[in-house]
Amino acid sequence: MSTRQESEGEDPPIESREDLIKVFAGGEKPRARWRIGTEHEKFVYRRADHRAPSYDEPGGIRDLLDGLTRFGWEPILEGDKVIALSGTDGAISLEPAGQLELSGAPLETLHQTCAETHRHLAQVKIVGDELGLGFLGLGLWPDKTRAEMPIMPKGRYDIMLRHMPRVGTMGLDMMLRTCTIQTNLDYASEADMVQKFRVSLALQPLATALFANSPFLEGKPNGYLSYRSHIWTDTDPARTGMLPFVFEDGFGYERYADYMLDVPMYFVFRDGKYIDAAGQNFRDFLDGRLPAYPGQKPRIGDWVDHLSTAFPEVRLKSFLEMRGADGGRWGKICALPAFWVGILYDQSALDAAWDLVKNWSIAEQQRIRDDVPRLGLKTLAPDGRSFKELANDVLNIASAGLSARARLNGAGDSEQGFLDPLREIVATGRTPADRLLELYRGEWQGDLSRVYAEMSF
Repeated sequence: MSTRQESEGEDPPIESREDLIKVFAGGEKPRARWRIGTEHEKFVYRRADHRAPSYDEPGGIRDLLDGLTRFGWEPILEGDKVIALSGTDGAISLEPAGQLELSGAPLETLHQTCAETHRHLAQVKIVGDELGLGFLGLGLWPDKTRAEMPIMPKGRYDIMLRHMPRVGTMGLDMMLRTCTIQTNLDYASEADMVQKFRVSLALQPLATALFANSPFLEGKPNGYLSYRSHIWTDTDPARTGMLPFVFEDGFGYERYADYMLDVPMYFVFRDGKYIDAAGQNFRDFLDGRLPAYPGQKPRIGDWVDHLSTAFPEVRLKSFLEMRGADGGRWGKICALPAFWVGILYDQSALDAAWDLVKNWSIAEQQRIRDDVPRLGLKTLAPDGRSFKELANDVLNIASAGLSARARLNGAGDSEQGFLDPLREIVATGRTPADRLLELYRGEWQGDLSRVYAEMSF
């Protein structure tokens, strides 16, 4: 989740509806300037007892952030607390219960993305070794209750923690007990954005299946392969879901702006502090009638903030965010951007993917979204094939797209190799969650503590 800082430059007021649309249009880039942004979260735990460390305790999250500054990261403060870091590899931030996130820099190739990931993980492991901390690559805390979770000192999280129980039963689980991998990608025009949005939204459940990695809750199997994905079904219906309007005629920047204007607000950020506006209406803010901030009108930065508070399966800002995957280890962190870059960054691949999904009805898409957290690759596509069979076709499309990009590293390797972990999943029919459940029921003999050795970085 993004870390807000006061703008160092001009943050102009919103004068008209066109100013809202310009944020999306301003993201348009020619193909030569398309970049890859990868975000990945990991759970931090005490190696001695697997406890989630608090912010302030000796050797806790604050000390972890301080330790990372030796690698050139610059602290970002909220009040007198270091709550994030910035550097050439992007930003390191904290999720609500101390999950550590790297929001990577916009990079040209997947080779660069994986090198960035490797640098980051090497750095956190060096500091973690000194502090007795480990890092776990899963989509859900396997053995922690909500009550065991620490809370990080970020103002927006205070607001969200109060608001979540008002609108759903699992919003606190989303905040406190989940981790994800995300990929952020560019578009050339409004029409290009629309095609990419539709393809990636329809195929997002397939990514959920391939990356399913959250089968345990509070020490035992939870009945799902991606419980993290299931959590989103009852987090906040006003800001989550599959967005059927994306497939309607006329969809574009304006329609997405209308959607976001209907999404209730969380906050206004002013003078380094968060003003609680949870449940209030951005349209009232535009009219100067926001109850939490009466007489004041929004700036462009407020709209950008607001765009980050909706959580659909695919999200539009000045780029598109792919949001369907569970957290995982190094190979999966590289595989997710490879999957989406291969599909979305080559026009032939994008057209081929659209041909696969263009006749899927909204009802069929919702059924798939509902089934996939529990069924994974056994989910049935609208044509009756399993997701395992569909995944093979989609990976072939992604591979062809990466081949067409022809981005080689110094050793002459293409980007296609980053799909290999997904090829293995499809070949075996076993998602990461399936494999963990087999270990739990077999070799581990029900001893879930062994997941730490298995799934740590």
